[in-house]
Formats: sequence, C-alpha cells, structure tokens
Amino acid sequence: MSDGFLAIVNPAAGGGRCGQLASAALEKLRAGGVELLVAQTSAPGEATRVARAAYARGQRQFIAVGGDGTAYEIVNGLFPEAKVGGKPVLGFLPLGTGNSFLRDFTSNGAEYAREAILGQRRKSSDVLCLKHAGGELYFINLLSMGFTADVTAAANRRFKGLGELGYLLGVLQCLTRLRRRAFPLRADDDTEFDRRRCLFLSFNNSRFTGGKMMIAPQASTNDGLIEYVRWGPIGRIGLLRNLPTLFDGTHIRHPLASRRGVRRIEFALDAPVDVMVDGEVLTLDCRSVEVLPGLLDVLI
Repeated sequence: MSDGFLAIVNPAAGGGRCGQLASAALEKLRAGGVELLVAQTSAPGEATRVARAAYARGQRQFIAVGGDGTAYEIVNGLFPEAKVGGKPVLGFLPLGTGNSFLRDFTSNGAEYAREAILGQRRKSSDVLCLKHAGGELYFINLLSMGFTADVTAAANRRFKGLGELGYLLGVLQCLTRLRRRAFPLRADDDTEFDRRRCLFLSFNNSRFTGGKMMIAPQASTNDGLIEYVRWGPIGRIGLLRNLPTLFDGTHIRHPLASRRGVRRIEFALDAPVDVMVDGEVLTLDCRSVEVLPGLLDVLI
C-alpha cells in the first residue's frame, strides 16, 4: 500500500484551465513534502478507470485535480470496492469549472484545498449511492431532477467554459421553457409515493451546486443522511422573483418548498429521466438513492 498520493489530473477541466495550472499546483505540494504520482486523463470516464485500477493495487490516497466532475469520476472508481476494501482518502486541487463540494468548507478553494493536503486535515464524509437499471453510481455532492438538471444540461451544452456565469445563463435559458413534472418517490418509511408535480427534486450530501447556488442549506457531509429538498410547481414569475433565494438557501422557506433528512429514497418512475449528479447530466432509469455513512475521508 502506497503512503503517497495519486493525483489524477483532468487537463480539460475549466475549459483547459486545469491543464495550464496543474503542474505548478502539484509542484507546490511536492515542495511541501507530499509524495505524488500523477496520472493525466484524456477522455471522459478515464479518471474512474485509473482510480479503480490504482485502488486494486493498494493505493488509498488520491487527489482530484480538476472540478466536481473529476472528483465524481474518481469516487466512482473507488466504489463499490471501498465498501469492504478499506477507506480511501480524497484531496482536491480545484482547477475546474465548478468546485461545489469544497464550498461547504471555504470560499477560497485553491489555497484552502492545498493547505488541507499539506496538513493532512481529514474529515469523514458520507457517500451517496444511486441504483439504476444499468447499475450503480456514487457521489459526494448531490443528485437532482427537474429544473436543476435542465439548467446543468443547458450550461454544459452551450456555456461550459464560462464557469458560474455559464450556469446563470443556463438558468435564464431554462426559464423560457419552464417545466414542472412529477417524479414519483417515497422516502424511508413513507407508505405512499409522492406523485405531485414539482420544479425540482434534489438529494444532497453537501449544500452547494453550480458554484454558489445553495440548494440544500441544511445538508451536512457527515450526518449519515440524505438532505432531500423539493420545490413544488412554482410559476415562471414566481421563480424569477425568488431566484436570488436559491443563492442564500432561503428558498426552502417558500410555501411550495420542503426539506427532509432521510436515509433512503425509492423511485417509481415510468421512464428514464435526466439527472444532474455532481455536475454531470445523465439519462437514467432510477431505482433508489441511499446513504453510505462515513465511507470516505476527504482532505478539507
């Protein structure tokens, strides 16, 4: 088992910004005494394959060099094997477009994350697992359906290189064709499925998405719970008036909004749907979401 870190670099993250900055950022870690191996990815999904192979060889310490999508791929390389194979450690060099997970802990992502690695500041984190018709996927930030997934798809498709501004432009684009849909589900011991229409549903381990949008203000990364946030079928004018509340978390006070801390969500969808998971948009036939308490150590 290696005592050093494997840094997995996505040079395309942040519109190529990561590729320009990664070498200098890694050299600062080496100068601070951190033992590093480096793997650079060249295609989507490669970080998952690299992390999985390294974990099988005994590697347990990793650094995600990129954005939320890079960390998401690495987490999916570590699980499900890490359920029984030993707890992995994940640090971050946030050089990508979005770094929402880190925002729970700091607004100074790059410097804070580097100091956390140098100081070995470990914090236990839950991992959430989505089971779908094609298998399982794992995430540490959030999974959402409805408006938030539509916005991320629009931002990724048309405004990917613009960071937080691109996400805001995606919001404005989706306002023009606002959809309110039902995503039937039940939580924990509920007897009935909730089939009401909504603007979005979000299943959160941490508070932020899209950079500064605080979808789940009461979420905690290590409480053993999924923070389930629902916003009902608000209209276009109402959403425009309340849009700023999505950035300070006060949207959950709206009469159409609600939140719960739960351990499991079961879906009864009649077709695959678009989901946004840690900044990536996938079309999946979702079956359930459950929490895996404390199975990852993060350097924060």
